[in-house]
Amino acid sequence: MLTQRWKWIITGGVQGVGFRPFVYKAALHARVTGQVLNTPEGVLIEIQGTSDSLRTFEDTFQATIPPLARIVTWERETVEPMPGEDTFQILKSTGGHGHQVLISPDVATCDDCIGDIHDPANRRHRYAFTNCTNCGPRYTITRSIPYDRATTSMSCFPLCPDCQEEYENPLDRRFHAQPNACPVCGPRLWLTDKAGHTLCENSDAVRRTADLLLGGGLVAMKGLGGFHLVCDARDQEAVQLLRDRKNRKDKPLAIMVRDLDAARAFCVLSEAEEELLCGRQRPIVLAEGRKNTGLAPGLSPDTEFLGLMLPYTPLHHVLFAELDRDEDLPAALVMTSGNASSDPICLGNREALRRLGGIADHFLLHDRDILIRCDDSVLRVAGGRPQFMRRARGYTPAPIDLAQDGPVVLGVGPLLKNTLCLSKGRQAFVSQHIGDLEHLEAYGFFREICSHLQDILQVEPEAVVHDLHPDFLSTAFAHESGLPCLPLQHHFAHIHAVLAENGHIGPALGLALDGVGLGDDGTLWGGEALLVNTAKLEHRRLARFSQIMLPGGDAATREPWRLARACLYALNIHAPGERPWPWLCEHAAADKVVGQALARRINTPVSSSCGRLFDAVSAMLGLCERISYEGQAAIRLEAIQDKNEKGVYSCPMIEYEEITELDTLTLFAQVHAEWQGGESAARISRRFHRGLIEGLTRLSVRLAEKSSCSTVALSGGVMQNLTLATELPRALAEHGLAVLAHRDLPPNDACISLGQAAYGRLVLQP
Repeated sequence: MLTQRWKWIITGGVQGVGFRPFVYKAALHARVTGQVLNTPEGVLIEIQGTSDSLRTFEDTFQATIPPLARIVTWERETVEPMPGEDTFQILKSTGGHGHQVLISPDVATCDDCIGDIHDPANRRHRYAFTNCTNCGPRYTITRSIPYDRATTSMSCFPLCPDCQEEYENPLDRRFHAQPNACPVCGPRLWLTDKAGHTLCENSDAVRRTADLLLGGGLVAMKGLGGFHLVCDARDQEAVQLLRDRKNRKDKPLAIMVRDLDAARAFCVLSEAEEELLCGRQRPIVLAEGRKNTGLAPGLSPDTEFLGLMLPYTPLHHVLFAELDRDEDLPAALVMTSGNASSDPICLGNREALRRLGGIADHFLLHDRDILIRCDDSVLRVAGGRPQFMRRARGYTPAPIDLAQDGPVVLGVGPLLKNTLCLSKGRQAFVSQHIGDLEHLEAYGFFREICSHLQDILQVEPEAVVHDLHPDFLSTAFAHESGLPCLPLQHHFAHIHAVLAENGHIGPALGLALDGVGLGDDGTLWGGEALLVNTAKLEHRRLARFSQIMLPGGDAATREPWRLARACLYALNIHAPGERPWPWLCEHAAADKVVGQALARRINTPVSSSCGRLFDAVSAMLGLCERISYEGQAAIRLEAIQDKNEKGVYSCPMIEYEEITELDTLTLFAQVHAEWQGGESAARISRRFHRGLIEGLTRLSVRLAEKSSCSTVALSGGVMQNLTLATELPRALAEHGLAVLAHRDLPPNDACISLGQAAYGRLVLQP
């Protein structure tokens, strides 16, 4: 039968995922000859044989693609056969510029490796750095492409003969597993005090760490993408000590438990939440906490939802094996980011000892360098589908597919919850969570990731897109880059992001509901209805929330009672009635000063923010007069809702000639009136939420009629409110509107960089 030779070039996430040994096994099964290797263009496969054997190879290939592989393109052609070829070979990778290969995100420990860890007869028994081609670190240990051991932080660990044999055997699951290691040749662990003095090593270090945690100690533990601060989640004193030392008064603390059964003991889990918990990304999942579980009170004081995750590294599995000493009460550890006060997560041993020495009593360290910082990802289930709260470990640097090809553009993101985005071809690469660019340390992390993304993608941007705000460090970076700069208003960037995620081309109405962003009229926007047409690059502001003054500027964000006072002032309510305003007891003198500032319009920028409306209502009900973390007032307001309440407040529209206004001041007036009348905060909160949803729905229907556009895109940090995220899309759909929501990124400001990059591509398109 005639011999044929096929040549394939495959791009995407096909390095570090067991792709070449998979191809090798398929070739052996089909009895074809040829070769496979990593090249700058992608994975190159050449197979030679009869037409029947080639079809067998293709069928096997398509049926058994590795679970971690992500094929983006697959080019095929027929080439001349190679005379005399009698084997199939895996060849050495080749480097070069302009590659089309993706680095895999970090992957949780697979079941096979967990089995090795728990098997006393296995040479990796309780070894904290066990991995294979199906699991382990990828992105966080990779310096550059191609993804080979020499370009990772494992390059300084020469393989022992046993590991070398595994690494070179195409039929072994550790074939070309770049982080492959064992106790003989791989990284080691050691435990120190806060002065850095070594106390014990390896298994003894894990055992002693378990003793310290069960005894109420605080340990800084080096992990996959940085350090965690760890304590026993069942020990109230330890949890409070961690809060005090980290200056984290109320913000929720995530916990890690040993397995799904333990997770069920602490939280009520849906099938979708369990699927997220057990996925290979192993994010933190927000789930409804059970009562009286033995966990320390105050892990999540403002909401019934608890951040929960399962072990995702061998070290976690080894540690929990030492912790499980009480079968009646599953072990649970607080695992919060190893940083202090908005700094980036600690990465190196010396850095951690220096920065975390005032928080942790002991440090569990290892000598496998973390090259790229990467926090834990956080998700929840909203309306039956996953919603990102923070996208990082396990998901980055996986790309977001775009609707069409385009130039390389850099989006530098906003001030808070910053991410970066680089586009390349038909994909956008959004960085892991960077944080708030209010500190030089975070800005250093920002610059580091900007350089790294360009290096691993091997691209150079043609332009950079930035926020309108001139004082953001990201804006300054854009202007110092030497690239053509394109400004884009914050909320239009939100809508471009959700449209890009959904591959939408053409017009869409956008509801951008968040805190504040500088508008193109000089006021602070945040409750906006926008028209964005990506086909014509058209931007129009169609409607906004009622405007109020923010007395004290940023101080109003930190002290929501000021916002309630501003709403009352706008409603011409200048003095309390029979029921004193909740904040007067503590802030009576300041209230007088704020009243004077409002009357004289001194340091009172004007805003249409949706987020500030939630804050004002929360303060009006006495729920939160001063916040200790972003979103706290709104979280408390949502948490107290009486879900059985059927009442709804009115939220009318006012149609001016130049713009439509959603009259949210009337909404607030009803909150105040019923609070004065003695109604419960729980019922008022529910009526407020329902009223806002109804008002937004009627506004959207009206704007859809006027603009002849029936697609509505939802974005902004307020869309992390579970009530809005669940009930608003449903209400819009019931009125015949097509709803687009975020799927791959959080709706908060972390999506801004994608919107910027997507907009820049449209501007540069010929």
